[in-house]
Amino acid sequence: DVFDRLLLDSDWAINNMNWLALAGVASWSPPFFRVYHPVPKMDSALNVQDPEGKYIRQYVPELRKMPSKYIYAPWTAPIEVQKEAKCVVGKDYPKPLVDHEHASKANIARFKKALSSAPKAPSTSAAGSSRKRPPPTGAGGGGKRAKKA
Repeated sequence: DVFDRLLLDSDWAINNMNWLALAGVASWSPPFFRVYHPVPKMDSALNVQDPEGKYIRQYVPELRKMPSKYIYAPWTAPIEVQKEAKCVVGKDYPKPLVDHEHASKANIARFKKALSSAPKAPSTSAAGSSRKRPPPTGAGGGGKRAKKA
């Protein structure tokens, strides 16, 4: 698997579950309208705690001289700053593939439309359910009863 070979911190069990969750196909995935932004915010739930970009500078040599203000989004740096850092976007470093702000809004709109046009599943309440729950076993309402000695 490419991730096992190329990720510096590869851990199959963790990576597999994270990829499922981020792809939105796991049962615990966040709702469709939660879109991860490729440019981390320092107060993000993704726990990026590197405002100076030390990790980026170590593993992306093209960005080593980029000011910290632009380290996570070098395409936002003015051309003079890019030249001074010897990292001109489009020449020394790739341009973004998509405009994230536009693409995420368009994608959320598509999901909303698809969700609103999907057939609705019949709702069932606990009172109207034909399935009967087994009686609780023990004081905690679940688990196994202790055997008498």
